Amino acid sequence: MTARPRPGPGIVILTRNRRERVLSTLDRLAALPEQPQVVVVDNESQDGTPRAVASRHPQVQVLEMESNVGASGRNAGVRALDTELVALNDDDSWWTPGALSSAERVFAARPSLGLLQARILVGPGERLDPVCAAMRSSPLPARPGLPGPALLGFVACGAVLRRTAFLDAGGFHPRLQIGGEEKLLAFDLAMRGWELAYVDSVVAHHHPDPGGERTNRRAQVIRNELWTAWLRRRLPGAVATSTRVGVRAVREQRARVLVEAVRGLPWVLRQRRPLSTSLERAARLVY
Repeated sequence: MTARPRPGPGIVILTRNRRERVLSTLDRLAALPEQPQVVVVDNESQDGTPRAVASRHPQVQVLEMESNVGASGRNAGVRALDTELVALNDDDSWWTPGALSSAERVFAARPSLGLLQARILVGPGERLDPVCAAMRSSPLPARPGLPGPALLGFVACGAVLRRTAFLDAGGFHPRLQIGGEEKLLAFDLAMRGWELAYVDSVVAHHHPDPGGERTNRRAQVIRNELWTAWLRRRLPGAVATSTRVGVRAVREQRARVLVEAVRGLPWVLRQRRPLSTSLERAARLVY
């Protein structure tokens, strides 16, 4: 007989070569009143992260990837949990006390909800993440009773998902690594009928490094935006996105990433599955 999953959210943290950051985050999560189950997915760290986590937080399960699999490492973390809900953290983000309990109540009241985007407060000054500010005024039509504005995207460092919805959608695509990988999963959730909503009352904190976005990460964001458009957008939307992103890449002197994206066309076309007409209309409103 299969055991019933735990009702509260478990947490999946993705990390690589940031031992002190992930340890600090785990200290904060250990103090939460919900006492969530936590899985750390380590993407082939060379700084002793798995050993340090096991020593300081022996209750945390550590999954050591044999190579750097990027965002898709979260898939293994989600499969390792036995909870109905999964909260995603980066190694520099965490949850306000009580936030996970609030998220659990929201999901319990809305069986069709697949993903909840929390309000993310950035840095010691607790500035509202600009993406969350845009989500507050989402132009997407929402079904009656949705717990917040409807979405077609999310920020992985502060999102809670229904585990069955995540697995139903296939999780994060292994080709995308890190950088804008959320949009494709958001499309795939919506294509399967799951709702996504921004819920302002659920709060996460994100303290990224002050140095800003890494150079290679910016290139991957551009490449992934193209691949996601080619994989899921209908032809007019894919063309419009390609033109916009291509112009931006040339302006930023990143034309080389366009070549990399085009080299991926064979596998992209094999896996292409366009959005429905109604979802394409929604995508045009926000992208």
